[in-house]
Amino acid sequence: MFGYIIRRILYAIPILIGVNLITFALFFVVNTPDDMARMQLGIKYVTPEAIEKWKIERGYDKPLLFNQEAEKLGKLTDTIFFEKSVSMFVFDFGRADDGRDIALEIKSRMLPSLAIALPVFVLGLIVYITIALLMVFFRATYIDFWGVVFCVALMSISSLFYIIAGQFLVSKLWHWVPISGYGSGLDAAKFLLLPILIGVIGSIGSSTRWYRTIFLEEMNKEYVRTARAKGLSERIVLFKHVLRNAMIPILTGAVVVVPLLFLGSLLVESFFGIPGLGSYTIDAINSQDFAIVRAMVFLGSMLYIIGLILTDISYTLVDPRIRLT
Repeated sequence: MFGYIIRRILYAIPILIGVNLITFALFFVVNTPDDMARMQLGIKYVTPEAIEKWKIERGYDKPLLFNQEAEKLGKLTDTIFFEKSVSMFVFDFGRADDGRDIALEIKSRMLPSLAIALPVFVLGLIVYITIALLMVFFRATYIDFWGVVFCVALMSISSLFYIIAGQFLVSKLWHWVPISGYGSGLDAAKFLLLPILIGVIGSIGSSTRWYRTIFLEEMNKEYVRTARAKGLSERIVLFKHVLRNAMIPILTGAVVVVPLLFLGSLLVESFFGIPGLGSYTIDAINSQDFAIVRAMVFLGSMLYIIGLILTDISYTLVDPRIRLT
């Protein structure tokens, strides 16, 4: 297994390099530093002197790939590509437009994002899988029929509705929890309760239907018929055999959520004033802080690759037939 992990990490390096090159091309070739300066300063009234000053302050006045005026290695290192893109591989994300260190901001904001995303992920899996199993257990009955109708109805409602309705009812009307904000230590729990609840409820429809489809597909396989022929009850067949064999597609779907556990939920954090990475990214986009956006794209790509590796490892835990070689 150790050798497999090493190989996957080595395979991931070209992917990260490709993501880095594409990001660099989008931000510095298609969209030049002069264009970024005009968007920051204002297109109509900006002057060439102001553009040049803006570029010097942020290190965008250097050549893109090759610096002919520098000496020796400086020809490659004293460039925008090396300082803004290559440095990301050692987690040197530079500074934002307000002068703050991006790496330090990511470290400080990662915990609030995890405080929301991790409970939503764990509780969501438990709730969605439980409801889906019950619907499959009572398949072809009114429970299953109305369960599907309920899921479709929930899927048709925008996630913004859950956020706005939750804030209005729970916070403004009933005054159970604060409408927005964040606290330190245990005081943060009252601010996180409503976002976590909305995060779980908002995905019940789509996730439950997806898990139900997986379980129904497993119910038609040969091993289920064999288990029934041996006299096993429907409850044991479903909750012991079907659930275990359905774990591989469930784990595959769960890997998509891994980057969100760290990067946070863009909408939820923005609406509830949670100082996480999701709101950090939204604020960067609104203020056109390109350094932060580049850092978050690179970090998201790296986390997604880590999630794929963890998924492969988890396959060996749920299916003894799988060997990582």
